[in-house]
Amino acid sequence: MTKPFEIIAHRGSSFLAPENTLAAVQLGWREGADAAEGDFRLTADGQIVCIHDKTFKRTAGIDRLVSEMTLGEIEPLDVGSWKAGTFAGERVPTLDQLLATVPDAKRFFVEIKCGLEILPALERTVASSRLLPNQIVPIALDLEVCRGIKRALSALSVYWVVEFRRDSAGSWQPTLDQILREIDSRAAPRLDGLDLMASGPIDAELVRRCRSAGLELCCWTVDDPAQAQTLIELGIPGITTNRPGWLREQLAMGPLTKKGAMP
Repeated sequence: MTKPFEIIAHRGSSFLAPENTLAAVQLGWREGADAAEGDFRLTADGQIVCIHDKTFKRTAGIDRLVSEMTLGEIEPLDVGSWKAGTFAGERVPTLDQLLATVPDAKRFFVEIKCGLEILPALERTVASSRLLPNQIVPIALDLEVCRGIKRALSALSVYWVVEFRRDSAGSWQPTLDQILREIDSRAAPRLDGLDLMASGPIDAELVRRCRSAGLELCCWTVDDPAQAQTLIELGIPGITTNRPGWLREQLAMGPLTKKGAMP
């Protein structure tokens, strides 16, 4: 465990606090996270807010689309009570509010959950932020969204979020060859990194080839210390977790085994 690595708080410290809230992100910083990550969507009036789902049904009991509500309608919503009564009254933060919490030399991963309609607002937010370009990392599952952001905000590192799945033959898709071919497409701006599903086919060959291609790497979502240790030893420098403080403590204790790693 001598190689440096980065602990990224997934939706903030979301094991203990309600995901994608100021409470969760600020807790992540207090726990010593090196970076935080959040999910973002565009409101009806062009504001960027932090929420994973398309609606507020799960986190606020309101079955309405984020894209059809204004920021003024969203601001009163309680997105903390579903987690615990101690978080009652926690509100939906904007991207501006969350970027304002980022400490010096730390980063924020901005996962875009909608389409490129968010781009004008994202450009304005980045331009008005006090953060350096290397502190804001846009990421997305949609490759075309990644490419659009890279075209518009070339100074930022942009990562493609890769979700692996098994096909009918039991093989992992997409393959590494497919991933690298998409990244190297001459018809599109080249992206800077990959945010890989940790339960997929992550091995030394994948890490070697991605490094040779000049790609930065991180993995999501890892709450098992033994799994995190394996990924770090493979050369994955970024570990996204719901439990940033606890995971760092577990890793600091030394060699771990899969058995009994997660309480």
